[in-house]
Amino acid sequence: MLVKSISYWSFPGGLDGSKPVAEAFEEAKKAGFDAVEVCLSEKGDVSLETTEKSAKAVVQAAADAGVEIASVACGLFWGKSLTDNDEPVRREAIAIARHLINVGAWLNAGAVLIIPGAVDVFFDPTAQVVDYHSVLERAESAIAALLPQAEETQIALAIENVWNKFLVGPYEMREFIDHFDSPWLGAYFDVGNAMLTGYPEHWIRMLGRRIKRVHFKDFRRAVGTVEGFVDLLSGDVNWPEVVRALNEIGYDGPVTAEMIPIYKYYPEVLIANTSQAMDAILGRK
Repeated sequence: MLVKSISYWSFPGGLDGSKPVAEAFEEAKKAGFDAVEVCLSEKGDVSLETTEKSAKAVVQAAADAGVEIASVACGLFWGKSLTDNDEPVRREAIAIARHLINVGAWLNAGAVLIIPGAVDVFFDPTAQVVDYHSVLERAESAIAALLPQAEETQIALAIENVWNKFLVGPYEMREFIDHFDSPWLGAYFDVGNAMLTGYPEHWIRMLGRRIKRVHFKDFRRAVGTVEGFVDLLSGDVNWPEVVRALNEIGYDGPVTAEMIPIYKYYPEVLIANTSQAMDAILGRK
C-alpha cells in the first residue's frame, strides 16, 4: 500500500528551515498524511548542524505526532553541486552529501534525495554551464565515493529527475543507476518533473525496481515553464495511469507531495487540498 506523505517544504517556513519540524508533523497528521519528508537546510531542526543527539528529538517528534519520516530531501546541491567546475565546491558538495546520509540514518528515513549534478540551474540564469560529459564523469565519481557510506548506514541514495539537463530520460537514468550495480542506489522519481519532456508512467515502468521514493506534483504542459506546476489534479498528469504503473512494478513506499510554491494567502489550505487530492488519486475515498 502506498504511503501518503507530504514534503516539509510544502509548509510555510519549510523552504528556509524556520518551520519547527514538530509542528509540520502534527499538521500533516491532522490533515490525514501518514508520513513527512523532512528536508536538510542550512538552518533549522534538520540542518548542516544536526547531530545524532538532536536527530533523536526529530524522531521522537514524528512518533509523538503519529507519522513516519519518509525520506530526507536537500536543496543545497543546487548551490553546491557535485559536478561544479570548481573542485573546492565539489568537495563541499560531497561533505553535504555525507552529512545528509548520516542524518538519513539517524532519522531512520531509509533514503535521501540526491541531485547528482547539473549542466545548468534552470532558475538561475547567472549559474555556470557545465559540459554534459564533465557532469557525467564527476557524477559517477561522486556516487562511487558515497556508495560505501550508503551501504554502511543502509541508507539508499535516491537520484531525482530534476530540470538539470542531465539524465533527462528514463533510459539515461536507468543506465546510470545500473552502472553501479548497487542496491543502495536508485531513483527518486518525480512525477511532475517528468512531464516537461515525457510521460511519468513511461519512466515508472522503465525504472521499475530502481525507484526508491516518489514525488507527486502536477504540471500543465501548455505552460512549459516552472509556472506550470499546479495543484494535484489541476494539471495534465494521468494519475490513474501513474498509480497503475506504480502498482505494476510493485512499489509500495512513500509517495510524497512536494507542493512548491505555497499559496500566497491562507497557505494552510494547500495542505488540506493536497490531502484530499491524494486520497482521490490513491483511491482512499
